[in-house]
Amino acid sequence: MNMTLLSAGSREKPVVLPEAHNDFLWAFIGSPWGLLTCWMILINVIAFFVFGLDKWKAKRKEKKESVRRIPEKNLLLLAAAGGSVGALLGMKVFHHKTLHKRFRFGIPLILALQVIISFGLWLYFHTIR
Repeated sequence: MNMTLLSAGSREKPVVLPEAHNDFLWAFIGSPWGLLTCWMILINVIAFFVFGLDKWKAKRKEKKESVRRIPEKNLLLLAAAGGSVGALLGMKVFHHKTLHKRFRFGIPLILALQVIISFGLWLYFHTIR
């Protein structure tokens, strides 16, 4: 690992820069943007598959089989935790919860709020601040 000093004003802080191609991945994941990217990918994949699992359970319940469904609040919480794109895709692909107003309008609203907040934070940190 290559240890260098970055000076930010009067302070210097050590920064570990990747030496080889393989170290870049670890440096990326260790950064705040890398962690956020990993979280967004993970939560969206989970939300997508949870919508599919709940649809599968709903079909089994129609056949009078004993299954426990995933509560609607959990599906909405997955979307609010950053998985709104995965939830929206899960709704479209699996045709699940598309007639419920809470989901038909709620998931796109959550996505719109997440985009607006993300843009506002980007604008603040890159332009205003």
